[in-house]
Amino acid sequence: MRPFELLLCGMVVFGWSTSWLPLKSQLGVVAPEVSLLWRFLIAASVMFIVSIYLRQSLRFDWRTHLRIALLGLCIFSTNFAFFYHGGKGVASGLLAVVFSSASLVNVLMIAGLGRARPRLAHLLAAAVGLSGVVCLFWPELQVSDAAMTSLGLCLIGTLFFCTGNMVSADCQKRGIPVFASTSWGMAYGACYLALFSFVSGHEFIIEPTQTYIFGLLWLALVSSVMTFAAYLSLLGRIGASRAGYATVIFPVFALLISTIFESYVWSGLAFTGLALVIFGNVIMIRAR
Repeated sequence: MRPFELLLCGMVVFGWSTSWLPLKSQLGVVAPEVSLLWRFLIAASVMFIVSIYLRQSLRFDWRTHLRIALLGLCIFSTNFAFFYHGGKGVASGLLAVVFSSASLVNVLMIAGLGRARPRLAHLLAAAVGLSGVVCLFWPELQVSDAAMTSLGLCLIGTLFFCTGNMVSADCQKRGIPVFASTSWGMAYGACYLALFSFVSGHEFIIEPTQTYIFGLLWLALVSSVMTFAAYLSLLGRIGASRAGYATVIFPVFALLISTIFESYVWSGLAFTGLALVIFGNVIMIRAR
């Protein structure tokens, strides 16, 4: 890769690796859906500005808006809501590991829907990678019932993310500009979150602490805007397969951050699980 492409890759790994600890700072006083509402209101505003700067059209017909609204439901609201709730029971680095299995879950979903027959290498990658997730969570499952709930919620969130990926791929095939569709998708996601929060009786508040506000701005500007823009640029320059190696690297750094800031305890099973997740993702990327 060229120096600028290495820089983009580094930005993606940095952004994804550092997303999960700030996510934990959003849990507690403010309802997760309300925290997500603030996050995507900020992110959508910035993305609209970026889209205008890039001169991407923001005007679509109602059919296109329906597709983008579905994108907002799957990726920019429901997916994150499950991960936020899942973050209450386990170390933040483990959330990153589950999220990194999205490429593995994608194959199983496509096969389950009958849209494409999976190759043997794809099934092997999914089996190896998901076994690694179980190994990483196993020590937590032995000592905490909340870990099982967290794993289940994060897997459901991953399913919504993968569904959103299919919607996004369909949008791109139809020639819908990525930044413009993402801007609207985030805006629709914020609307869903606002409606759900209102119906649920959540208070629309912001926790007045430096930790919460810094975490919110980090998630909105770095995790949602900068990282996404860098990843899209990387996809255009080196292709999906090579860009996918970022998904192999970032869980390692996320777990290291958990080790430093959350006293995550490594075990032989945890090392084995991480190796299996990495190996599964590598198999999947090379088999594309």
